[in-house]
Amino acid sequence: MEIFLPNMKKEDENYKVPNLEKGIAVLEYLSSHSQGKTLQEIKQALELSQTTAYRILNTLVRLGYLFYEEGTKRYKVSRKLLTLGFRSLKEHNMLEVVLPRLQALRDEVKETVCFGVLGNEKGIFIEQAQGLHTFHFVLSPGKSFELHCSAPGKAIMAYLPNTVRDRYLSHMRFERYNSHTITDRNVYLKELENVRKLGYALDNEEEMTGVICIGAAILDYTGYPCGAIWMLGPKDRLSKEVMQTSAKAIVQVAKQISKELGYSLTSKMNK
Repeated sequence: MEIFLPNMKKEDENYKVPNLEKGIAVLEYLSSHSQGKTLQEIKQALELSQTTAYRILNTLVRLGYLFYEEGTKRYKVSRKLLTLGFRSLKEHNMLEVVLPRLQALRDEVKETVCFGVLGNEKGIFIEQAQGLHTFHFVLSPGKSFELHCSAPGKAIMAYLPNTVRDRYLSHMRFERYNSHTITDRNVYLKELENVRKLGYALDNEEEMTGVICIGAAILDYTGYPCGAIWMLGPKDRLSKEVMQTSAKAIVQVAKQISKELGYSLTSKMNK
């Protein structure tokens, strides 16, 4: 893995910091393995020496970016990276715009409402407004979500530029969770077309039996899908009428957030 600063010539080796690159590689590797990895697994996967891997891991533990489980001998990514992500989002005014809308939407639909963004290969859940019913769903910040069977995943994928969408498609394994899960690429692409027509995406028990999700993409000032909002609730509470009403509310709020982030029809036309 090579990382270069802007305007830096690739052949100029004077500004490279090999151990920094290796440290970032460790973080990226562990971020894709939520159960954590042992020292041996990490050094083999990243082709690091025992000493280098040990020093990097212990430095990241000391700085709080990783934590070490004594029982399993595994290293895991801590929430400190998520905190940095939150700060980055805040710098772009995203969370400040999203959170009040998220809470207002929750008050309207009564179910848990969530906000997430696109990660390297999957989506990443960022924040939620918990449902008002006694039984409601609660997610853990930083939890990943699939792009082929989740409402937010499909909502974001539907509005990605073709080249970016194809890159994500190349990593998708279309894992089957039950008989409702879409496992065929062509069927999935047709589903994305339908999402663009409707303005929202639906997870109709595709990942968890008995759970329905409805999501819509948030577009930035360039028309790029910078995130998604969605609601999730048990099938028994979500009749067709409730789903239609909720979908309209979610689309409306997504449009409001997008507008506050600078999106307009002109953005879409110039995309």
